[in-house]
Amino acid sequence: MPPIPDVLVIGGGAVGASCARALAVAGAAVTLIDRPGAAGEAWRASAGMLAAQIDAGPDDPVLELALAGREFFAGHASELGRTTGIDIGFMPSGILQVVRREADVAAIKERVAWQRQQALRANWLDGDDVFDGWPWLGPCLGAFWSPEDGAVDPENLVAAFLSDATRLGARVVADTIVGLDHDGKQLRGVIGERQRYTAGTVVIAAGAWSGRLQSLPRPLSVEPVRGQMMAFPWPAGARPAIVYGEGCYLLQRGAEMLVGATVEHAGFDASVTATGLADLHDRASVVYPALAAMQPLRAWAGLRPVTPDGLPIVGAEPRLPGLWYATGHGRNGILLSGITGELIARGVCGASVTEELDPFRPTRFWDW
Repeated sequence: MPPIPDVLVIGGGAVGASCARALAVAGAAVTLIDRPGAAGEAWRASAGMLAAQIDAGPDDPVLELALAGREFFAGHASELGRTTGIDIGFMPSGILQVVRREADVAAIKERVAWQRQQALRANWLDGDDVFDGWPWLGPCLGAFWSPEDGAVDPENLVAAFLSDATRLGARVVADTIVGLDHDGKQLRGVIGERQRYTAGTVVIAAGAWSGRLQSLPRPLSVEPVRGQMMAFPWPAGARPAIVYGEGCYLLQRGAEMLVGATVEHAGFDASVTATGLADLHDRASVVYPALAAMQPLRAWAGLRPVTPDGLPIVGAEPRLPGLWYATGHGRNGILLSGITGELIARGVCGASVTEELDPFRPTRFWDW
């Protein structure tokens, strides 16, 4: 078995922290480098949804990975709590997608039927069933119920991944990486604003900033998409729930209802806007009518790293041995963070992950 290499992980969000942890579990000497005072990371605009099934239909290339991602949390939530003392807020409460338009009913029922044919748990609930289970919601024609989906707390998750990584020997450094250090054939490490870092293996997990690194061997098609969110009080007496509506979702966390999230191409501007919040408020008020008369407790935004086809970029760079990508996860960053770390660690340590990662291969956009 070849020796496990020293590894530099660029990016300290959910995916980068997961990669650092998984590599440390495998025995690698890991240095994770994250931007100091970072703002706008994707996990800040995430409710931590583990929505493996709610959007999945036939020929969905991410479904298998998404199911594995959801299973990672079912299997590791308690372990992370024990080793770090941090509760990642694993909430396997199910996800409800309400349907209000007659034109959407047939398509949603077909999705439910297809998923059931794949031996996945999925149900169609009629409007009366929705009212019985979630009486605080507005009227609807029915809903897709995915009972095994759920959520985690993104902030606690990132903290737990980082804590476990450092417990296992990983080093965390605050610096802004500006580019790779290589001669075209051999990877030597990375160049930061403060210093150079040497290693023969580098994992780029810098989210929306991944493609801005200098000296990449090919363009990295990852761009920021802003997501704005708001928080309101959770309805008194209502059980924990995650509800999808048209262009929005509502999720219980503690005493708050998290409402998200906009989809905006605003560059690297992670600020909130009156227009974006107003549109989100209107959409959410259709799902939960009482919101219309309420003011948000707070609002914030983050930048999701999105690729042209909406799929992540995960795998080895064939032009520069030792370089790995783990970026472009879009709105599935939390869901896929744990399994991405596992696959990156396996690949770096010499195992074949070609089959699992083929739909997400780095060469699919720029291959010349």
